[in-house]
Amino acid sequence: MLAVWQRVDEASVLIDGQTISRISTGALVLLGVEIDDTHKDVQFIVDKICHLRVFDDENGKLNKNLMDVQGELLIVSQFTLCGDCRKGRRPSFVRAAKGKEAEGLYNMVISGCEELGLAVKTGRFGANMKICLVNNGPVTLLLDSRSKNKA
Repeated sequence: MLAVWQRVDEASVLIDGQTISRISTGALVLLGVEIDDTHKDVQFIVDKICHLRVFDDENGKLNKNLMDVQGELLIVSQFTLCGDCRKGRRPSFVRAAKGKEAEGLYNMVISGCEELGLAVKTGRFGANMKICLVNNGPVTLLLDSRSKNKA
């Protein structure tokens, strides 16, 4: 499972010109689900999304997590994160999980974050979306659940 985690002052999702989700201070997470992802990958990603200490404390140090600052969370599915661009000029998406499997794991990530008490908003799975954001910092991190065994 792959995620791009971005600290934001605000973010929103538009579909067909209509805003369907909007958050203020918090994080925008673009989430890519791969074919061999499991519940363990979901747990890893949920833990990282919720507990990364990348918000300023009273001394200006990155010591607070999303829950500490009562930040909002916007999670958007993005299968293109699973694109392999090593060969040629067109990405290969053979590693991207298919429809129902991907949507199920995406929903598990959302539920896992909600169970920890976060205010979670979402995009619409499979839709063509426009994402607007004001990145704060900028702070942008790449998360890869396959790296959990390499640390």
